Formats: sequence, C-alpha cells, structure tokens
Amino acid sequence: MNQLVFVTNNQLVTDSLMVAGVFGKEHKHVKRDIENQISKLIEADEIEFIKSNFGRINYQDSRGRNQEKINLTEEAFTLVAMSYVTPEAMKMKVRFINEFKRMREHIENNKVVPLSKDQALVTVLRTTADLVEGHESIVKEQNELRKLITDVNYKVEEQITLDHGEQRRLQKGIATKVYELCDDPQNRPQLFRELHREIKDRFGVASYKDLKRKELQTALRYIENWIPRKVS
Repeated sequence: MNQLVFVTNNQLVTDSLMVAGVFGKEHKHVKRDIENQISKLIEADEIEFIKSNFGRINYQDSRGRNQEKINLTEEAFTLVAMSYVTPEAMKMKVRFINEFKRMREHIENNKVVPLSKDQALVTVLRTTADLVEGHESIVKEQNELRKLITDVNYKVEEQITLDHGEQRRLQKGIATKVYELCDDPQNRPQLFRELHREIKDRFGVASYKDLKRKELQTALRYIENWIPRKVS
C-alpha cells in the first residue's frame, strides 16, 4: 500500500483514496462523507478552515479516466473519520494519527530552513564583521557593521509570521478553549467565529496565519483567558 501520509504544498496530508482503501470503503462513499463535513463547515462559516485543510485534486484512474480525489490535513482527516467507530475503524484511525506524528517528527528532524533575503544579508554582514575583528585600524567599520546586523536582525524578527506547526498550536488552543466553554455542538460555531474575530482585531491581522511569531505566546495566553460575550 502507498504511504498513508505524504507532503503536498508543504503540508502533511492523506487523501480520500487512501482513506477509502485503508477503511475498506468505496471511494464515492468517503467523498460523500467529506462533502458532508465541508457542508457543515460552510454552515458554521468556517471557510478559512476549509481552504486550509481540504484540497481537490484531479487524477487519472487505472482506466485512464479523469477523476477527483480530496487531500486532507490531519485536522480534516480527524473530522471526516470521526463517524467511523467500529473497532477495526478505530485501529485504522490510530494508524493514520501515528503516521501523521511520525512524518511531522521526520520533517522537523531533517528540516533545512531556507534563508530569506534579509537573513542572508545578516549572514554576509556577520561573516564580514568577523573577518575584520581584531584589526584595530578598522574598529569603526566593525562597529558600524555590528549595528547594521542588529538593525537587520530586528527587522527580520518583526516580520516573521507563524509557520505551519505554530498555526496548528494556535488552532488547537482555540479549539480547546471553545470546547471548554461550551458543551452544546450547535453553539460552538458561534464561539469559534467570535474568538477568531477577536484575535484578528486584537492583533490587527486579516487572518490568524498572519500573526507574528513573536506574538504567539501572547496570543495563546489571550485565548486561554478569553471570555466570550455570552456563553450558552
């Protein structure tokens, strides 16, 4: 069997074909389950979640026909597989969850972070400063380079936004808070919308994904202490 979890567009995903094969279901039935979840998310006004966690992909089947499958992040897979509750299905869900975890750890352990233009400039400047260190005749130039490095470093740090793992931490923090506040599934979508809106307003961003990395801990504390206008 092909790999359960794989990387597409810098995201860890599985797809509807893989889910159908592992759970022993027809692909059309798995796609139906996925579409049902997407419809519920649309009703809950969770459009951003849909865009971030579901992806429609065209492929050719064994007979050369054009077909559609749906990529699922771990969060999307969890939603879709929630209704699969037989003992065998539970084993399959654990397999997927463990594989998502294994792949995340593999990527983190082997990740090579590319330098942005500003970060590359910092590296060049730092190397140059190190080369001139110790030469008394150019101490002034060295000090200027050090100051420039500090300024560029500060600008770089100010602009770095959340990576995928940090976005997931924020999403999980939001979900934990909403489930803590509300036992009624019908009222949770309103709390999700309200909390997302207040995070955007509080931190002045168009999406939680635009949150600056340096503000992540502040945002998590804000979520932890958040009180909605009205809890049903």
